[in-house]
Amino acid sequence: MKRDESPTARALLLLELIQNSPGITAERLADRLGVSERAARRYVGILREAGIPIESVRGPYGGYRVGRGHRLPPLMFTPAEALGLVMAVLDGHHDDAADSADPVGVALGKILRVLPEAVAEPAAVVRSLSARHPEPGARTPDPETTAVLAQACAARHRLRLGYRIRPGDERIMEVDPWAVVVRRGRWYLLCWSHTRNARRVLRVDKVADVEVLDVPAVPPADLDPAEMLEDHLSAGWRHEVEVVVDAPAEAVAEWIPRSLGRREPIDATTTRLVGGTDEPDWYVRQLTAIRAPFRIVGSRELREAAEALGRRLLRAGS
Repeated sequence: MKRDESPTARALLLLELIQNSPGITAERLADRLGVSERAARRYVGILREAGIPIESVRGPYGGYRVGRGHRLPPLMFTPAEALGLVMAVLDGHHDDAADSADPVGVALGKILRVLPEAVAEPAAVVRSLSARHPEPGARTPDPETTAVLAQACAARHRLRLGYRIRPGDERIMEVDPWAVVVRRGRWYLLCWSHTRNARRVLRVDKVADVEVLDVPAVPPADLDPAEMLEDHLSAGWRHEVEVVVDAPAEAVAEWIPRSLGRREPIDATTTRLVGGTDEPDWYVRQLTAIRAPFRIVGSRELREAAEALGRRLLRAGS
């Protein structure tokens, strides 16, 4: 550990040790700081004089810990801890506005303002992302990996990734990163894959290794990250979906989430919903949220599912 001879710097290092190891003894503190036990106790005194409630317990199981005081003591975070805190708050979708009434969002802003520059920069990039309500089973990816991906998007640098397709199957790919997007607790990297020569949407929690290359990566000028992700999630299913709704696209957007399909205005009062699904029974139940007349053009499986649902509802009302 690099040590500063300043008593204040040593006192702050001592505070971090006590926070990380509640109950740590003066002997262990002295050993970690490379000073005498008497000096370690003197640094404890410096913290107490600064109003930080350092408690001590005598006996064979005694030691130092940070107690509860009238005000919060300084918090010491590692880079991974700081980035993890940012990601945890994003998963909860706390407002990051300065005048927000959300205490978690305001607290996060205060923490970001006092972080060291090396930590604050990637944390601020990650914080610029947004999240919705998490899906069941959504996994929060490694904070340091996420920060590298987000910074590469901001700096426009190509990446070499180790990507886990499935357990025991890891592929190496070079990509131009465009954006990191959080959707319902899942983190995605939108990119152009030079390995596949195609647009890709990658799960960040499946990125095993990342290397930043000294090659520029320029995203499309018309890139809409949220729109691209929703297009990806609504396509590639076994059964194609086409539904014509007798309502304007703005109204359909209030009833049907973007992940169910692309909304295409036919005219001022009619909208086409185009998407796909592997579960027609589930999909047709989502269509019941539409508060206007609609017609299922395709697929046949979706029409059959709608007929079966209609018969069930008629029987329930008879």
